[in-house]
Order: sequence, then C-alpha cells, then structure tokens
Amino acid sequence: MKQRWMGTSWKMNKTLAEARHYAQALGQALAEDPALTAGVRPFIIPSHTAIAAVAETLGDLTRAPDGVLIGAQNAHWEPAGAWTGEISVPQAADAGAQMIEIGHSERREHFNETIETTRLKVAATLNHGLIPLLCIGEPTAVRRAGNSTTYILEQAAGALDSLSESELSRVLIAYEPIWAIGEQGRPARPEELVETFDALQVRYGGRTAGILYGGSVNLENASDLLSIHTIDGLFIGRAAWDVTGYLKLLALAASTD
Repeated sequence: MKQRWMGTSWKMNKTLAEARHYAQALGQALAEDPALTAGVRPFIIPSHTAIAAVAETLGDLTRAPDGVLIGAQNAHWEPAGAWTGEISVPQAADAGAQMIEIGHSERREHFNETIETTRLKVAATLNHGLIPLLCIGEPTAVRRAGNSTTYILEQAAGALDSLSESELSRVLIAYEPIWAIGEQGRPARPEELVETFDALQVRYGGRTAGILYGGSVNLENASDLLSIHTIDGLFIGRAAWDVTGYLKLLALAASTD
C-alpha cells in the first residue's frame, strides 16, 4: 500500500483554545492507535495565529518521520522586509510550520496571487527547507469549455518548471477545481477527475512528493476518491475541521488499499 497524504486547512477558523483542543485530541488518538496513520502522512494547516500552539501541543508528533506535519496557509517570498500584513517563510518556520500552502484559488481571486507569485513562493519555501503545497484548479467556465487540463498544467508549470529534479521531489501538488470547493461547491464524481489526474501524473508523477485532490471531500466520497490510483492523497476542508471527522478520514485512508 502506497503512502497517502491526508491533510486539512482550517482557513480563517478556530481560536487558540479551539486549536489546542483539536491538537490535544488528535495527539491522544494517534498515541492510542498508531494504526490510524498506517501508510498515511497527516498534515494540518491552521491559521497563522494558531501555528505555534498546534505545533507545541503536538510536540514530538510533528518531528517523527511519519508524524503530523504543520503548515501555514500563506507566506511571502521575501525573507524579511516592509510587507505589512504578511509573514515570511522563516517566520512561519519559527512558529513551527513545516509546509507552506501556496496559490489557493481564494488567494488567487481575492489577493491577486498570480502564477509568478506562486513561483516565487515555491522557490522561497524550498530555499528555507519547507515543503511547498501548490494549489491549482480551474473555474467552471474553463471546465465547460473543455480546457481544464491545459489550464491547470499551465498553473503548475509556471510555478514548478524552473526547479531542479531534487527541488521538485519535495513539492506537493493539490488539484482543487474551483467548481468543487467551498460551501457552494459540487462534489466531483471520480470519472470527472481521471483525465486531469492522468495528465498531472504524466507530467509530475514520480517527480514530486505527491499529487493530491481537494474539493468537497467528505466521509461519503473519500473512499471512491482514494480508489483512483493516480491520486496520492486528499486535501480536506470542512469535513476535517472537527477532529472526529479528521480521525475518521485518517482511519479510512489507512484501511483503503
């Protein structure tokens, strides 16, 4: 059974108390039942304010070779400077982050994230020894026009194709079609993902750390998604914001061939 990545981003949710409670419950569950992560690499991406609290609460679990990775939802490409409201990759790492989420569709739409800025952020993340999690995905109009594969491969290539093979091997890609994410998203049917993931695997399969799927993932569809052999794991939203839901999804991934 191949290793599967199973992670969640909390977006702009959870107070420090709520973040600590989640991390405590997760840490206790994994200590009591290591089988929950058999063949699975879990990761959590809290809000910036909670990175240190989650990392401290999970403690040694974040440092184990197969432990829980902690991420940041964004970081600037410069290591320091007059960038009001931003945090740098070194600052995220100092708080306990081991991964940086880059290029989420909300960042692209609302904060002017471009292919060029994703390239800069991927490079900065690698330069400081962290794992880039590059998010790509197409809007409904692109999908209806039949251009999904071209669109996402251009997003990926613009951010990644200047990297060496060694650098690329440390990158995670998360394909999140915009039409399938968020409260208004429509869960994708497995057959709708085959062409896209085949194309991503042809270009990046075996060259990156993994190619994940995200978009209205839940307990009802996770097993079907994991059965697609070109998908290396799942990037989960609201279904994993409650620790009980995340633990159920981890157990499902660990038990899926």
